[in-house]
Amino acid sequence: MKFIWFLRSVLFALGQGITLILFSVLGQLTRPFSFKARYQFMHYWARFCLLWLRWTCGVSYVVHGKEYINPERAGLILARHESAWETLAFQEIFPIQAYVLKRELLKIPFFGWGMALLNPIAIDRGAGRKALNQLVTEGTERLVRGDWVVLFPEGTRMPPGKLGKINIGGAMLAIKAKAPVYVVTHNAGEFWPKNSFIKRPGVVQVYINPPLDVAEMSASEVNQKIENWLVTHLEHKNG
Repeated sequence: MKFIWFLRSVLFALGQGITLILFSVLGQLTRPFSFKARYQFMHYWARFCLLWLRWTCGVSYVVHGKEYINPERAGLILARHESAWETLAFQEIFPIQAYVLKRELLKIPFFGWGMALLNPIAIDRGAGRKALNQLVTEGTERLVRGDWVVLFPEGTRMPPGKLGKINIGGAMLAIKAKAPVYVVTHNAGEFWPKNSFIKRPGVVQVYINPPLDVAEMSASEVNQKIENWLVTHLEHKNG
């Protein structure tokens, strides 16, 4: 069985890699156009990868709480980060969005070139307070403009069932921008594990909370709400 999973994963990787090169190179031609136009072009690569993943590796997904998404008002997505899967799937689930990511990722050939077209908030993690200020300033600009912002509050990919420290940046951005907060959990790490080449077949369960109104909350209160939601769903999955 594992050998079959390996072969299917090879097939997925080939399709993903070839199309990444194609989209990242052709995508450079969209630079003179608007962010929306660039996003729509690169969005097709994410859609292809999700479809290709389902066909080759048998990984699909179900979204619980999609009815809470209000496309008329940009929101801040604070999500679990368990694999590369969610960076693709969120482009299908939520409206046009900008990712908060490590600046070094933009230096990766092809992937970084394509990611740069999506106008991410690229921060230097070692910059401390400066990075936090950049996150709040640029994140607020994106949200006011009408773009959604995706941030992984644990700061790094975590194994399924394990909760990391919730960083304060997401809460501070939400309060500054007065944006609704969507906390998102999923179990993609069970099928596309961190640092694992092999993908296992299954259905990723995605849970979206009713948006939080942070207007009367402190940053610590927002963080507690985020942590409570994550813990509740991690316990649900492990139970």
